Amino acid sequence: MRAADLFVRCLEQEGVAYVFALPGEENLDLLEALRDSSIHVLVTRHEQGAAFMAATYARLTGKVGVCLSTLGPGATNLVTGVAHAQLGGIPLLAITGQKPIRQNWHADFQVIDVVDMFQSLTKRTTQIRGPLSIPKEIRHAFKLATDERQGACHIELPEDVAQEEVPAGMRPLPVGRMRRPAPDADAIVQAAEQIRQARHPILIVSSRAQRRRVHAALREFCDATNIYLIHTQLGKGALGDDHRNSLYAFGIHKHDYVNCVVDAADLIITVGYSTHEHPPRLWNDSLEKEIVHIDFVRARTETHYNPRVEVLGDIANSLDALRAALDDYEYDAAPLERTRAELHEKLFVEGATDSAFPPRPRRIVAECRRVLDHEDILCLDNGIYKLWFARHYPTYAIGTFVLDNTLATMGAGLPAAMAAKLVNPERRVLGVVGDGGFLMNSQEMETAVRLRIPVVILLLNDDGFGFIRWKQASMGYRDFGLQLGNPDFVAYARSYGAEGHRISATDELGPVLQKAFDAQKPVLIECPIDYSENITVWNQELGSVECRMD
Repeated sequence: MRAADLFVRCLEQEGVAYVFALPGEENLDLLEALRDSSIHVLVTRHEQGAAFMAATYARLTGKVGVCLSTLGPGATNLVTGVAHAQLGGIPLLAITGQKPIRQNWHADFQVIDVVDMFQSLTKRTTQIRGPLSIPKEIRHAFKLATDERQGACHIELPEDVAQEEVPAGMRPLPVGRMRRPAPDADAIVQAAEQIRQARHPILIVSSRAQRRRVHAALREFCDATNIYLIHTQLGKGALGDDHRNSLYAFGIHKHDYVNCVVDAADLIITVGYSTHEHPPRLWNDSLEKEIVHIDFVRARTETHYNPRVEVLGDIANSLDALRAALDDYEYDAAPLERTRAELHEKLFVEGATDSAFPPRPRRIVAECRRVLDHEDILCLDNGIYKLWFARHYPTYAIGTFVLDNTLATMGAGLPAAMAAKLVNPERRVLGVVGDGGFLMNSQEMETAVRLRIPVVILLLNDDGFGFIRWKQASMGYRDFGLQLGNPDFVAYARSYGAEGHRISATDELGPVLQKAFDAQKPVLIECPIDYSENITVWNQELGSVECRMD
């Protein structure tokens, strides 16, 4: 048995089902070992696509996503996707090849220090220098990637090491079972006392609350205490907007209507919160908020995030224990009942039937929500439309609203939607992309067609970088440098063998989306978009929000 075979057996031992890959000549021994394994190798057209698919697979399954590239340019192309996983707290293993490390007759051709390059982008990066270290390094990488706060690891397998014979008796290390610790009893008492003393407590839930047990515990906690809750973008669905205590989500990083609730709060209870995904200055600018931090791991102290009490351990257990400690407590939140009704009108009714063409963002969001069931999945690339969806798309279940608000990189939307459909074939999956982000990884349309992944992509076309153009205008600068020329997107999709449709009237959008899902093949829908609401809503309306919490 060669080292490459042992490497793959170790991956099998870890339960790896897919490797998302763009292999090269330095990976051929590993690729041959994968050919004879139970692992499915999904070849993409760019290494970024492989990393984004692996990260989305991990986000939706809770398992480590695995991506593979060759050395040099293949490894550098992985960087953005690996950084996306690391900053987003997503368990991922990146595997790269390398020239022989003992007798490399290629000299420095294509050789860079890949391990050092990944040093600041991963929880651990290492080079395999001999077969004996393979079992321990893979077991360690999977364990570290899934330890909270979860993140990315990287292993480099040089070509000559992959070809070495393995000593007899070498085998993968068994996968141990780990249980998260229960919260400290004194911390629960302190947190309960903070809540009892508060006049206006509020919950803010984030990405690490996107777990099934946490979802159930949150609903029971809110049922019992009547404390209201706001989701971050990455937390959407953790409680679910069908719950009476949901005040929906933060959208844009500005003072919005829901921020009025936070302004009035004297105690913020954060659940699974990371400062990577929503800056605490947006809700604690005055530094006067008391904070209770409930998470798997310690808080990362920031100027605007310095919790008085930290409840550490399994989040679901912590919420259950805190609910028990507050067994005779119920928050009198009558004003927030009215606030929830007002937010519902403002977010989900206004603009939802606007008939203007090109359609404006709120109508587009409303049409997508009407077509998708509660358990269907929406995947967003990064652009100004992402903020409209974060603000106006009610979300009811975990894992049904997939976006990135940590690295917030363009180009992730199409691969993310493909991975979401791959692991949820029974659900509808809609990817929403802009023209700018789509063209960064549009070649993955071929991957979707080749692998027969029936994903639907809604491309919102404004012939420019809409987010930056809005920011440019908001700063008083003239429109410059951000307009684009685009291909015929419908013909482009069809050239790959996908279906392509173009929206020519606003009322067509819903029926065309429905038709696309019925096709059961990759479909791209091009829809023009009018972003004038960026100015009228976010600049003018939100610039004059008056808070009334009586």
